[in-house]
Formats: sequence, C-alpha cells, structure tokens
Amino acid sequence: YANKLLFWMRLIAINRFDNSVNVRLVGGHSRCAGRVEVLHRGQWGTVCDDWWDLVDAAVVCRELDCGEPVDALGDAHFGSGTGPIWMSYVMCTGSESTLKNCGSSGWGKTHCLHSKVSGVICSGELFQITTSLSNIFL
Repeated sequence: YANKLLFWMRLIAINRFDNSVNVRLVGGHSRCAGRVEVLHRGQWGTVCDDWWDLVDAAVVCRELDCGEPVDALGDAHFGSGTGPIWMSYVMCTGSESTLKNCGSSGWGKTHCLHSKVSGVICSGELFQITTSLSNIFL
C-alpha cells in the first residue's frame, strides 16, 4: 500500500486528463460487469491490472451508476480486448467521480500485455432489481 501511495503521489502531477474520456464494461453478463475500457482521443482501449483493486473498481462502478464493487478482476478475466492499453498502475483514492481522475502511469504509458487487463463486477444489477421492487410497493 505504501508503494502504491508513493507512486501515486509522484504521478499525480504528470497526469493531464481531458473531459472526453468515458468508461465501459465489456464482455460480462450485464452492463455492470466486464473488462474495463476507456475512451481516449476517440479510441477505446483497456486498463492494465497492475495494482488494480476494489478501490479502483468502486470508482468505475460509481461512474457507471452500477452500485458497489463486488470484485476487481485481472488476468483478462472478461477477455483480452483489442486496441491500446490506455491506463496502467491505476491508483484511485476512492473519492474520484470518474476513472480519468485517478492517478496512473499516463495515457498509453505501459508495458502491460492484453493478457493482463482489468475487469469489474458491480452490484448494480441486484441493486436495480431491489430498487424496482421497492417502488412497486410504495
């Protein structure tokens, strides 16, 4: 944890993110589970699983309005994807509203392989069903 924090502090000044970045989950059983992909400069790419954890996953789940993180997965659990690996060494504090606001090694700056991309499972589906049922009885 200390190494992650130190690395994040050094990189925070390097990262300059634009407002056009979006995130999506691909290859899962719902819109709230899958391989993490980000849109940067008009091209979708993946996120390396180096240091990927539940704090990072929580930011993705929140950004997609998918509830809480259930699991933060690596090793291309939802498939390897194609295109660039845009982010590596993602370091969220947990308070960010978007993945683009988390620290990282910088856009496209990685030695990661497609066999090491990250994935997320969020609680969103269950949360939405519970919310829908409670609305029926109100």
